[in-house]
Amino acid sequence: MQLSVIIVNYNVCYFLEQCLCTVLRAADGISTEIIVVDNASQDESRKFLPDRFPEVRFIWNENNAGFGRANNQALQIAKGDYLLLLNPDTLLPENVLKVCLNFFASHPDAGALGMRMFDGRGHYLPESKRGLPDAWTAFFKLSGLIRLFPRHTRIARYYLGHLSPEEVQEVEVLAGAFMMLPRSVYEKLGGFEEAFFMYGEDIDLSYRITQAGYKNYYLPSPGIIHFKGESTRKDIRYTRHFYEAMLIFVRKHYGRQPVLLKLAMELGIFLRGSLSGFGKLLRKKEPEGNTATNWRKTGPEAVLAELAVISGTMQVTEGAMIPSARSHDIETAPDLTKGEPTIFAIGEGFGLNLVLESLRQHHPAVPVRFHLAGTASVIGSDDPGGRGEVILL
Repeated sequence: MQLSVIIVNYNVCYFLEQCLCTVLRAADGISTEIIVVDNASQDESRKFLPDRFPEVRFIWNENNAGFGRANNQALQIAKGDYLLLLNPDTLLPENVLKVCLNFFASHPDAGALGMRMFDGRGHYLPESKRGLPDAWTAFFKLSGLIRLFPRHTRIARYYLGHLSPEEVQEVEVLAGAFMMLPRSVYEKLGGFEEAFFMYGEDIDLSYRITQAGYKNYYLPSPGIIHFKGESTRKDIRYTRHFYEAMLIFVRKHYGRQPVLLKLAMELGIFLRGSLSGFGKLLRKKEPEGNTATNWRKTGPEAVLAELAVISGTMQVTEGAMIPSARSHDIETAPDLTKGEPTIFAIGEGFGLNLVLESLRQHHPAVPVRFHLAGTASVIGSDDPGGRGEVILL
Protein backbone atom coordinates (compact mmCIF):
# COMPACT_ATOMS: atom_id res chain seq x y z
CA MET A 1 0.00 0.00 0.00
CA GLN A 2 1.58 3.26 -1.12
CA LEU A 3 -0.65 5.81 0.66
CA SER A 4 -3.09 5.96 3.58
CA VAL A 5 -5.40 8.98 3.68
CA ILE A 6 -6.74 9.70 7.17
CA ILE A 7 -9.65 12.07 7.78
CA VAL A 8 -11.27 13.02 11.11
CA ASN A 9 -14.90 14.03 10.66
CA TYR A 10 -17.17 16.00 12.95
CA ASN A 11 -20.57 17.16 11.69
CA VAL A 12 -19.52 18.06 8.14
CA CYS A 13 -21.21 15.26 6.23
CA TYR A 14 -21.61 16.95 2.86
CA PHE A 15 -18.25 18.71 2.91
CA LEU A 16 -16.72 15.30 3.59
CA GLU A 17 -18.71 13.80 0.70
CA GLN A 18 -17.11 16.26 -1.72
CA CYS A 19 -13.70 15.82 -0.11
CA LEU A 20 -13.79 12.05 -0.52
CA CYS A 21 -14.68 12.39 -4.19
CA THR A 22 -11.64 14.61 -4.79
CA VAL A 23 -9.41 12.20 -2.86
CA LEU A 24 -10.57 9.29 -5.03
CA ARG A 25 -9.92 11.32 -8.18
CA ALA A 26 -6.46 12.36 -6.97
CA ALA A 27 -5.61 8.79 -5.95
CA ASP A 28 -6.13 7.41 -9.45
CA GLY A 29 -3.15 5.21 -10.25
CA ILE A 30 -1.90 5.24 -6.63
CA SER A 31 -2.38 2.28 -4.29
CA THR A 32 -4.44 4.05 -1.64
CA GLU A 33 -6.64 3.34 1.36
CA ILE A 34 -8.93 5.93 2.95
CA ILE A 35 -9.79 5.83 6.66
CA VAL A 36 -12.39 8.17 8.16
CA VAL A 37 -12.70 8.50 11.94
CA ASP A 38 -15.98 10.11 12.95
CA ASN A 39 -15.93 11.87 16.32
CA ALA A 40 -19.56 11.22 17.30
CA SER A 41 -21.12 13.46 14.67
CA GLN A 42 -24.76 14.36 15.19
CA ASP A 43 -25.49 15.04 11.52
CA GLU A 44 -26.26 12.59 8.67
CA SER A 45 -22.69 11.28 8.35
CA ARG A 46 -23.25 7.79 9.74
CA LYS A 47 -26.34 6.93 7.70
CA PHE A 48 -25.38 8.78 4.52
CA LEU A 49 -21.68 8.23 3.82
CA PRO A 50 -20.92 4.46 4.14
CA ASP A 51 -23.26 3.40 1.33
CA ARG A 52 -21.89 6.11 -0.96
CA PHE A 53 -18.27 5.20 -0.30
CA PRO A 54 -17.94 1.42 0.16
CA GLU A 55 -14.20 1.68 -0.54
CA VAL A 56 -13.68 3.87 2.54
CA ARG A 57 -13.12 2.40 6.01
CA PHE A 58 -15.17 4.23 8.64
CA ILE A 59 -14.52 4.23 12.39
CA TRP A 60 -17.46 5.53 14.45
CA ASN A 61 -16.52 6.92 17.85
CA GLU A 62 -19.30 7.13 20.42
CA ASN A 63 -17.69 10.23 21.97
CA ASN A 64 -15.63 13.11 20.60
CA ALA A 65 -12.09 11.83 21.11
CA GLY A 66 -10.43 15.03 19.90
CA PHE A 67 -8.43 15.58 16.74
CA GLY A 68 -5.11 14.06 17.77
CA ARG A 69 -6.51 10.93 19.40
CA ALA A 70 -8.85 10.24 16.49
CA ASN A 71 -5.96 10.54 14.03
CA ASN A 72 -3.93 8.13 16.13
CA GLN A 73 -6.77 5.60 15.99
CA ALA A 74 -6.48 5.51 12.22
CA LEU A 75 -2.69 5.68 12.20
CA GLN A 76 -2.52 2.48 14.22
CA ILE A 77 -4.27 0.50 11.49
CA ALA A 78 -3.04 2.38 8.41
CA LYS A 79 -0.94 0.29 6.02
CA GLY A 80 0.47 2.89 3.62
CA ASP A 81 4.14 3.66 3.15
CA TYR A 82 3.05 7.31 3.29
CA LEU A 83 0.35 8.85 5.44
CA LEU A 84 -1.80 11.87 4.58
CA LEU A 85 -3.60 13.63 7.43
CA LEU A 86 -6.44 15.55 5.84
CA ASN A 87 -9.32 17.74 7.02
CA PRO A 88 -12.82 16.87 5.80
CA ASP A 89 -13.48 20.44 4.64
CA THR A 90 -10.86 20.30 1.90
CA LEU A 91 -10.90 19.69 -1.85
CA LEU A 92 -7.87 18.19 -3.61
CA PRO A 93 -6.77 18.92 -7.19
CA GLU A 94 -6.27 15.85 -9.32
CA ASN A 95 -2.45 15.85 -9.27
CA VAL A 96 -1.69 16.90 -5.68
CA LEU A 97 -0.98 13.43 -4.29
CA LYS A 98 1.39 12.54 -7.12
CA VAL A 99 3.23 15.87 -6.66
CA CYS A 100 3.78 15.12 -2.97
CA LEU A 101 4.91 11.53 -3.49
CA ASN A 102 7.33 12.64 -6.20
CA PHE A 103 8.73 15.29 -3.86
CA PHE A 104 9.41 12.69 -1.17
CA ALA A 105 11.18 10.51 -3.74
CA SER A 106 13.60 13.35 -4.56
CA HIS A 107 13.99 14.71 -1.00
CA PRO A 108 15.03 11.97 1.44
CA ASP A 109 15.44 14.58 4.19
CA ALA A 110 11.70 15.41 4.12
CA GLY A 111 9.90 14.44 7.30
CA ALA A 112 6.58 15.99 6.29
CA LEU A 113 4.99 17.98 3.48
CA GLY A 114 2.34 20.67 3.63
CA MET A 115 0.49 22.24 0.74
CA ARG A 116 -0.45 25.82 -0.04
CA MET A 117 -4.07 26.28 1.03
CA PHE A 118 -6.73 28.54 -0.44
CA ASP A 119 -10.13 29.45 0.97
CA GLY A 120 -13.41 28.91 -0.86
CA ARG A 121 -12.79 31.86 -3.20
CA GLY A 122 -9.17 31.08 -3.98
CA HIS A 123 -7.52 33.44 -1.49
CA TYR A 124 -4.28 32.27 0.09
CA LEU A 125 -4.56 31.05 3.67
CA PRO A 126 -1.46 32.19 5.62
CA GLU A 127 -1.63 29.27 8.07
CA SER A 128 -0.32 27.09 5.23
CA LYS A 129 3.16 27.73 6.69
CA ARG A 130 3.95 28.80 10.24
CA GLY A 131 6.68 29.43 12.77
CA LEU A 132 7.01 27.99 16.25
CA PRO A 133 5.18 29.98 18.94
CA ASP A 134 6.92 32.01 21.61
CA ALA A 135 5.49 34.70 23.88
CA TRP A 136 5.62 37.53 21.36
CA THR A 137 4.58 35.37 18.41
CA ALA A 138 1.50 34.26 20.34
CA PHE A 139 0.72 37.82 21.42
CA PHE A 140 0.93 39.23 17.89
CA LYS A 141 -1.27 36.39 16.64
CA LEU A 142 -3.94 36.57 19.34
CA SER A 143 -4.10 40.36 19.50
CA GLY A 144 -4.71 40.66 15.78
CA LEU A 145 -1.64 42.87 15.21
CA ILE A 146 -0.41 40.31 12.72
CA ARG A 147 -3.10 41.50 10.32
CA LEU A 148 -1.69 45.02 10.32
CA PHE A 149 1.85 43.86 9.49
CA PRO A 150 1.35 40.65 7.47
CA ARG A 151 4.92 40.56 6.09
CA HIS A 152 6.86 41.80 9.10
CA THR A 153 9.69 39.43 10.03
CA ARG A 154 8.88 39.50 13.76
CA ILE A 155 5.23 40.49 14.04
CA ALA A 156 4.13 38.08 11.30
CA ARG A 157 6.37 35.24 12.46
CA TYR A 158 3.42 32.99 13.30
CA TYR A 159 2.55 32.86 9.59
CA LEU A 160 6.13 33.35 8.37
CA GLY A 161 4.82 36.36 6.48
CA HIS A 162 8.31 37.32 5.31
CA LEU A 163 8.59 34.10 3.28
CA SER A 164 7.02 34.05 -0.16
CA PRO A 165 4.01 31.71 -0.50
CA GLU A 166 5.00 31.21 -4.14
CA GLU A 167 8.16 29.20 -3.41
CA VAL A 168 9.04 25.82 -1.95
CA GLN A 169 10.11 26.53 1.63
CA GLU A 170 11.59 24.67 4.56
CA VAL A 171 9.33 25.75 7.46
CA GLU A 172 8.92 25.04 11.15
CA VAL A 173 5.22 24.20 11.31
CA LEU A 174 2.80 22.65 8.81
CA ALA A 175 -0.98 22.68 9.00
CA GLY A 176 -2.77 19.54 10.13
CA ALA A 177 -5.43 20.20 7.49
CA PHE A 178 -3.01 18.65 4.94
CA MET A 179 0.12 16.96 6.21
CA MET A 180 1.80 14.05 4.44
CA LEU A 181 4.62 12.09 6.07
CA PRO A 182 6.42 8.77 5.58
CA ARG A 183 5.29 5.88 7.76
CA SER A 184 8.87 5.52 9.02
CA VAL A 185 8.72 9.05 10.47
CA TYR A 186 5.37 8.43 12.11
CA GLU A 187 6.60 5.18 13.69
CA LYS A 188 9.67 6.94 15.02
CA LEU A 189 7.63 9.77 16.58
CA GLY A 190 4.53 7.86 17.69
CA GLY A 191 1.91 10.10 16.10
CA PHE A 192 0.02 12.99 17.65
CA GLU A 193 0.33 14.12 21.26
CA GLU A 194 -3.11 13.39 22.72
CA ALA A 195 -2.82 16.02 25.45
CA PHE A 196 -4.01 18.46 22.76
CA PHE A 197 -7.73 18.22 22.08
CA MET A 198 -8.44 20.68 19.28
CA TYR A 199 -5.46 22.87 18.38
CA GLY A 200 -1.69 22.62 18.63
CA GLU A 201 -1.32 18.97 17.61
CA ASP A 202 0.17 19.92 14.25
CA ILE A 203 2.58 22.39 15.88
CA ASP A 204 3.77 19.73 18.30
CA LEU A 205 4.17 17.08 15.60
CA SER A 206 5.97 19.48 13.26
CA TYR A 207 8.39 20.41 16.04
CA ARG A 208 9.13 16.78 16.89
CA ILE A 209 9.77 16.04 13.22
CA THR A 210 12.51 18.67 13.08
CA GLN A 211 13.90 17.56 16.45
CA ALA A 212 14.28 14.07 14.98
CA GLY A 213 16.50 15.47 12.22
CA TYR A 214 13.99 15.78 9.38
CA LYS A 215 12.71 18.81 7.50
CA ASN A 216 9.17 20.15 7.05
CA TYR A 217 8.53 21.39 3.53
CA TYR A 218 5.83 23.74 2.28
CA LEU A 219 4.83 23.28 -1.38
CA PRO A 220 3.13 26.15 -3.25
CA SER A 221 1.68 24.13 -6.11
CA PRO A 222 -0.86 22.87 -7.03
CA GLY A 223 -2.44 23.86 -3.69
CA ILE A 224 -5.69 22.70 -2.11
CA ILE A 225 -8.98 24.32 -1.12
CA HIS A 226 -9.65 24.46 2.62
CA PHE A 227 -13.00 25.95 3.57
CA LYS A 228 -11.72 26.19 7.13
CA GLY A 229 -14.80 27.79 8.70
CA GLU A 230 -16.33 24.33 8.94
CA SER A 231 -13.61 23.16 11.33
CA THR A 232 -12.44 26.44 12.88
CA ARG A 233 -14.90 29.01 14.21
CA LYS A 234 -13.10 32.28 14.94
CA ASP A 235 -14.86 33.12 18.20
CA ILE A 236 -13.76 33.46 21.82
CA ARG A 237 -13.80 29.67 22.25
CA TYR A 238 -11.32 29.33 19.39
CA THR A 239 -9.07 31.91 21.06
CA ARG A 240 -9.28 30.06 24.38
CA HIS A 241 -8.50 26.68 22.81
CA PHE A 242 -5.56 28.20 20.96
CA TYR A 243 -4.30 29.73 24.19
CA GLU A 244 -4.51 26.40 26.03
CA ALA A 245 -2.78 24.56 23.20
CA MET A 246 0.15 26.98 23.17
CA LEU A 247 0.59 26.58 26.94
CA ILE A 248 0.64 22.79 26.60
CA PHE A 249 3.23 23.03 23.83
CA VAL A 250 5.58 25.35 25.73
CA ARG A 251 5.31 23.42 28.99
CA LYS A 252 6.07 20.18 27.19
CA HIS A 253 9.05 21.30 25.16
CA TYR A 254 10.59 24.09 27.23
CA GLY A 255 10.18 22.39 30.59
CA ARG A 256 9.20 25.42 32.67
CA GLN A 257 6.17 27.44 33.65
CA PRO A 258 5.76 29.88 30.71
CA VAL A 259 4.88 32.96 32.75
CA LEU A 260 5.75 35.45 30.01
CA LEU A 261 3.87 33.42 27.42
CA LYS A 262 0.82 33.22 29.64
CA LEU A 263 0.81 36.97 30.24
CA ALA A 264 1.25 37.70 26.54
CA MET A 265 -1.57 35.34 25.62
CA GLU A 266 -3.93 36.70 28.25
CA LEU A 267 -3.30 40.22 26.97
CA GLY A 268 -3.76 39.04 23.39
CA ILE A 269 -7.06 37.37 24.27
CA PHE A 270 -8.27 40.53 25.98
CA LEU A 271 -7.38 42.68 22.97
CA ARG A 272 -8.90 40.21 20.49
CA GLY A 273 -12.12 39.98 22.50
CA SER A 274 -12.38 43.74 22.90
CA LEU A 275 -11.77 44.47 19.22
CA SER A 276 -14.15 41.70 18.17
CA GLY A 277 -16.93 43.01 20.41
CA PHE A 278 -16.41 46.58 19.26
CA GLY A 279 -16.45 45.48 15.63
CA LYS A 280 -19.76 43.67 16.08
CA LEU A 281 -21.32 46.84 17.42
CA LEU A 282 -20.26 48.75 14.32
CA ARG A 283 -21.37 46.32 11.65
CA LYS A 284 -24.71 44.85 10.81
CA LYS A 285 -24.81 41.07 11.10
CA GLU A 286 -25.22 39.35 7.76
CA PRO A 287 -26.87 35.93 7.46
CA GLU A 288 -24.54 33.02 6.73
CA GLY A 289 -25.04 31.12 3.50
CA ASN A 290 -27.84 31.70 0.97
CA THR A 291 -25.65 34.20 -0.86
CA ALA A 292 -27.24 33.77 -4.27
CA THR A 293 -30.49 32.55 -5.80
CA ASN A 294 -29.51 32.51 -9.46
CA TRP A 295 -26.31 30.71 -10.34
CA ARG A 296 -24.07 30.46 -13.36
CA LYS A 297 -23.33 26.73 -13.59
CA THR A 298 -20.09 25.80 -15.34
CA GLY A 299 -18.82 22.34 -16.25
CA PRO A 300 -19.37 19.28 -18.44
CA GLU A 301 -22.92 18.79 -19.68
CA ALA A 302 -23.37 15.44 -17.93
CA VAL A 303 -22.50 16.94 -14.53
CA LEU A 304 -24.54 20.08 -15.13
CA ALA A 305 -27.59 17.86 -15.54
CA GLU A 306 -27.24 16.96 -11.85
CA LEU A 307 -27.76 20.64 -10.99
CA ALA A 308 -31.08 20.97 -12.83
CA VAL A 309 -33.00 21.73 -9.61
CA ILE A 310 -30.88 24.86 -9.05
CA SER A 311 -32.02 27.93 -10.96
CA GLY A 312 -29.58 29.68 -13.25
CA THR A 313 -27.82 29.52 -16.60
CA MET A 314 -25.58 26.70 -17.82
CA GLN A 315 -22.15 27.12 -19.40
CA VAL A 316 -21.00 23.84 -20.92
CA THR A 317 -17.21 23.43 -20.94
CA GLU A 318 -16.23 20.28 -22.74
CA GLY A 319 -13.72 19.03 -25.25
CA ALA A 320 -11.10 21.31 -26.74
CA MET A 321 -12.39 24.37 -24.85
CA ILE A 322 -10.41 23.42 -21.76
CA PRO A 323 -7.39 21.28 -22.76
CA SER A 324 -5.52 22.49 -19.65
CA ALA A 325 -8.09 21.08 -17.21
CA ARG A 326 -5.94 17.99 -16.70
CA SER A 327 -2.63 19.80 -16.83
CA HIS A 328 -0.32 20.44 -13.90
CA ASP A 329 1.25 23.56 -15.44
CA ILE A 330 -1.52 26.08 -16.01
CA GLU A 331 0.10 29.41 -16.89
CA THR A 332 -2.98 31.47 -17.70
CA ALA A 333 -6.38 30.25 -16.59
CA PRO A 334 -9.58 31.88 -17.89
CA ASP A 335 -11.94 33.66 -15.52
CA LEU A 336 -14.48 30.89 -15.07
CA THR A 337 -16.96 33.00 -13.10
CA LYS A 338 -17.31 35.90 -15.57
CA GLY A 339 -18.23 38.04 -12.58
CA GLU A 340 -21.35 36.00 -11.73
CA PRO A 341 -22.13 33.72 -8.75
CA THR A 342 -20.87 30.38 -10.06
CA ILE A 343 -21.22 26.69 -9.28
CA PHE A 344 -18.32 24.64 -10.62
CA ALA A 345 -19.50 21.21 -11.75
CA ILE A 346 -16.35 19.09 -11.49
CA GLY A 347 -16.21 16.03 -13.71
CA GLU A 348 -14.45 14.37 -16.60
CA GLY A 349 -12.56 16.98 -18.61
CA PHE A 350 -13.16 19.76 -16.10
CA GLY A 351 -10.91 19.37 -13.10
CA LEU A 352 -10.29 21.17 -9.85
CA ASN A 353 -6.76 22.06 -10.99
CA LEU A 354 -8.12 24.49 -13.57
CA VAL A 355 -10.82 25.85 -11.26
CA LEU A 356 -8.39 26.51 -8.42
CA GLU A 357 -5.92 28.23 -10.73
CA SER A 358 -8.71 30.39 -12.16
CA LEU A 359 -9.77 31.47 -8.66
CA ARG A 360 -6.18 32.12 -7.61
CA GLN A 361 -5.47 34.34 -10.62
CA HIS A 362 -8.72 36.29 -10.80
CA HIS A 363 -9.91 36.51 -7.15
CA PRO A 364 -13.61 36.79 -8.01
CA ALA A 365 -15.73 39.02 -5.81
CA VAL A 366 -18.74 36.76 -6.30
CA PRO A 367 -19.85 33.63 -4.43
CA VAL A 368 -18.56 30.34 -5.83
CA ARG A 369 -19.67 26.80 -5.01
CA PHE A 370 -18.48 23.30 -5.88
CA HIS A 371 -20.22 20.12 -6.97
CA LEU A 372 -18.37 16.89 -7.69
CA ALA A 373 -19.96 14.55 -10.21
CA GLY A 374 -22.32 12.06 -8.61
CA THR A 375 -22.58 13.77 -5.22
CA ALA A 376 -25.78 14.84 -3.50
CA SER A 377 -24.81 18.39 -2.66
CA VAL A 378 -23.22 21.69 -3.60
CA ILE A 379 -20.85 23.26 -1.08
CA GLY A 380 -18.89 26.45 -0.57
CA SER A 381 -17.94 29.20 1.82
CA ASP A 382 -17.64 32.96 1.38
CA ASP A 383 -15.99 33.53 4.77
CA PRO A 384 -13.05 31.46 6.10
CA GLY A 385 -14.07 32.43 9.63
CA GLY A 386 -17.70 31.35 9.38
CA ARG A 387 -19.88 28.46 8.38
CA GLY A 388 -20.25 27.61 4.74
CA GLU A 389 -23.29 26.73 2.67
CA VAL A 390 -24.64 23.32 1.66
CA ILE A 391 -27.24 23.05 -1.09
CA LEU A 392 -28.84 19.61 -1.19
CA LEU A 393 -29.86 18.30 -4.59
